[in-house]
Amino acid sequence: MGNCFSVQCGLDSFLLRGLDFIVGHANFVWKLKQTLPTLSAALEELKARRVDVKRRVDVAERILLKPLEEVQLWLSKAETMITEAEELVSNGPQQMNNLCLGGCASKSCLSSYKFGKKVNKMLQEISDLKWEGVFEKVAEDPPPAPVVVRPEEQAVALESTIQKVWSCIVETNVGIIGLYGLGGVGKTTLLTKLNNKFSTTPNDFEVVIWALVSKDYDVEKIQDRIGENVGFPQSWKNKSVDQKAIDICGMLSNKRFVVLLDDLWKKVDLSLVGIPEPSQTKSSKLIFTTRSWDVCCYMEAKTKIKVECLEPEKAWELFQDKVGDEALNSHPDIPNLAKQVAERCGGLPLALITIGRAMACKTTLGEWNYAIEMLKRCALPQMEDDVFSLLKFSYDNLPNATMRSCFLYCCLHPEDYCIPRKRLVEYWFCEGLLIEFDRIIEAQMQSDHIINSLLNACLLENGGEIHGEECVKMHDVIRDMALWITRNSEATENNFFVKAGAQLYEEPDVKAWESVKRMSVMTNKIEVLKETPKCPNLRTLFLSQNELQVISDGFFQFMPHLTVLDLSRNLRLRVLPEGISQLVCLECLDLSFTGISELPKGLKSLRKLKMLDLSYMHNLRKIPQHLISSFSQLQIFLMWWSGCGDYPNEDNVLYGGNEKLIGELKGLQRYTKDTEKACLV
Repeated sequence: MGNCFSVQCGLDSFLLRGLDFIVGHANFVWKLKQTLPTLSAALEELKARRVDVKRRVDVAERILLKPLEEVQLWLSKAETMITEAEELVSNGPQQMNNLCLGGCASKSCLSSYKFGKKVNKMLQEISDLKWEGVFEKVAEDPPPAPVVVRPEEQAVALESTIQKVWSCIVETNVGIIGLYGLGGVGKTTLLTKLNNKFSTTPNDFEVVIWALVSKDYDVEKIQDRIGENVGFPQSWKNKSVDQKAIDICGMLSNKRFVVLLDDLWKKVDLSLVGIPEPSQTKSSKLIFTTRSWDVCCYMEAKTKIKVECLEPEKAWELFQDKVGDEALNSHPDIPNLAKQVAERCGGLPLALITIGRAMACKTTLGEWNYAIEMLKRCALPQMEDDVFSLLKFSYDNLPNATMRSCFLYCCLHPEDYCIPRKRLVEYWFCEGLLIEFDRIIEAQMQSDHIINSLLNACLLENGGEIHGEECVKMHDVIRDMALWITRNSEATENNFFVKAGAQLYEEPDVKAWESVKRMSVMTNKIEVLKETPKCPNLRTLFLSQNELQVISDGFFQFMPHLTVLDLSRNLRLRVLPEGISQLVCLECLDLSFTGISELPKGLKSLRKLKMLDLSYMHNLRKIPQHLISSFSQLQIFLMWWSGCGDYPNEDNVLYGGNEKLIGELKGLQRYTKDTEKACLV
């Protein structure tokens, strides 16, 4: 009896479980009419949610925010789920056709069951995914771009300049900093040091960007370099310049940034690049390098810092390092010769490094002496290839041919020579280089502009004051570069012969300079000029500061186009040769500080003369009457005149006071009151 009861209970339980199973499975079929429309509605809601999230992500990406990883994952899941749900919905009509008995049964029970189960499961997954897609934010600022540490060249004596720049960086009121100086002086090395310092020194800047600008300024190239620095994707480069500018500006506007621009040659329009004005953004900084003071001004640099050449001690230290002990110790006399070579580099790091490396394998006295001689001639290959060619960019970048000619004119003077600005102006004017004006007083404005432009381009340096006159001078390596240009130029106007300060005791071989246009042998020890050179092209001749005593009558006979003749500071020169009257094209004659006692009447043939300098001619006793008045083009007349001494009374404007001389000057067509003030010193 008990056994029968046990069997009966087991059978009932089995039947109940089977019934539940059948009913549960049948539900998937019976409810298809309800669940399919519900799935379609849920699918549309998921699509709408995905569109909303995707739109927010697109907006964030346009302002260069970085989408959150969880958002990216949700969008990927939603896309997959939408595809699967759309497939279920598209199969719905066929499954509905299989239903019978008012949807309570199916012609294909197993198929309808499986389909219904999938629909149910998809409904639940869509519901869960919709709630997961509620995001407070979909993107955030990208992590700050790390400072890209750049390879460094050896820096010598830059510590004080680095510290000076860094003190400006920490000042909140300094937004733009300009570093300017001679080519090869170490500006890029300095900027590299500053870039790397941001990676090792605590600071509050969120992003540091380096971009090379260079001579061929291209906005898009600068933008692409910035894009690479901040991690924009490669595809970003395909955008337009305007869109890139918007992206860069959007990324930097809310950040405290440092932008380092290397090698500017002209003003860079920051708005075209997309760089916000540093003064307007969170004490951000723009630091750039250039060879020109003018570029610093155009860029509105709040602080302008000149990068100077090395002092002799530091220059020698750098040169020794590049040459190395093996070469320096190979002969006891080589260190002294090496110091001479280093001195020729004028403290310019580029020259010191280039020549130092070239001399590292030179171990004989002959090789070092040869290098010194080649440096004097500006003909050492390493200087030509690696130094002069780089410096020449500054020369090529001068705005016009007049300024380039005026620059080259300066190399007629010896090394380290302080050139009076006033004398440069007078010579340029007489040479016809200042073509904008035909009067010296007006030409002064053009010459001031040219000299200041050359100073601002670091092609000339301030030479201080000598005897109350402002002077300029050329850096030794810049002068060597200028001479190299004149030697290699195909243009005839750059045909120079320069042996200034070359310790000459005799005039150079005539054959070497008969075809040149400008010649300088000033600051030598030449006593006699005895040849009769034929120089059809010669326009400029500097013979000053020699020990001239005699000039042959034939020396000037065949110089038909000579325009400027400088015989100054030859105290032992007592007489002018008769042949000087042949110089009918002469416009400038400088006889200051000579021992000449009388001006010959033959000078009357110099009817184009615009400048005559008779300053400090202590021995001058006679100027023939009507000589000065014959110079109808004269605009500059300078003379030292004490009013005392033994002056011959016959045919002499100096006899009996200066009234006769002043009278002749006043009779000149181009005479002005300003000329009178400059006449008698």
